[in-house]
Amino acid sequence: MADLHTEIQNRLHNATRVLIVSHIRPDADAIGSALALGLALLDAGKQVQVVLSDGVPSSLKFLPGAEHVRLKAEGEFDLVVTVDCSELKRTGDALGGRNPDLVIDHHLTTENFGTVNLIESQTVATASILTKYLPTWGLPITAPIAANLLTGLITDTLGFRTSNTTPEALRQAATLMELGADMSMLYYNALIRRTFPGAKYWGAGLSSLCRADGIIWSTLTLADRKNSGYTGNDDADLINIVSSIDEAEIAIMFVEQNKAKTKISWRGLKPHVDVSGIAVQFNGGGHKLAAGAEVNGSLSEVQEKVLAATKKALENHTR
Repeated sequence: MADLHTEIQNRLHNATRVLIVSHIRPDADAIGSALALGLALLDAGKQVQVVLSDGVPSSLKFLPGAEHVRLKAEGEFDLVVTVDCSELKRTGDALGGRNPDLVIDHHLTTENFGTVNLIESQTVATASILTKYLPTWGLPITAPIAANLLTGLITDTLGFRTSNTTPEALRQAATLMELGADMSMLYYNALIRRTFPGAKYWGAGLSSLCRADGIIWSTLTLADRKNSGYTGNDDADLINIVSSIDEAEIAIMFVEQNKAKTKISWRGLKPHVDVSGIAVQFNGGGHKLAAGAEVNGSLSEVQEKVLAATKKALENHTR
């Protein structure tokens, strides 16, 4: 491990132009991790581009440095880094055909698609990995960097409520607060605050709730998005509400992307459930208790296939 971190430190130190990317439809851990590393390298005198093919959603534009995120990379780079991204295809168009030199991630299903791979699947968030190692790599954590990292920790643990929350994650949160991150403000902006269109979108999703065979699920259609005025192509974090409902073992959100593609989010509601294996069946991935995939086909076709596979996984577990 020491040799790995020495190599990472050398690559970061020797680079002049750095490209940092993360996954499509980025969440707060993806954006916060990319911005934290980007700001740290800017402070070290590097030329840095942070590129996200879907940009930064309006709900996360409060993050320090968010205004510098680009949709496409420009020029040449001597170091290409992906953060919080489990596979190459999930970077969308951000890499522009470039190959990653360094992959930093915490997903259970992450592929070793970089020249150097730092993958810690037991860690609660990619932001936690960076909190731990940025100082080791000679990159001090300033207040803006701390804010990005703490937001990643807060959101990927749902406010330190997920079963994989560790004492280390709580100690890291305290350290980041001591470095200048405002916990209460970040918590409110990242987990509590909602726009009016987002709340209407939730209403449409909650009205479609279904439950059967140990599974609870909800659906958001293109029409729901249009009628509510919600501009994102995600579920506005409704999965976190659906997964708080009792009397189920797995929660699922179906979000129609277009007439031929649907985004799926799974949440395991019991410690013994592993939804990452279900997601892999649909070319997705993630964590034991939180995973996702994009599936081709009409919404009704995808729902039928996904519900059948999820039901079968639960049945196999109970045998």
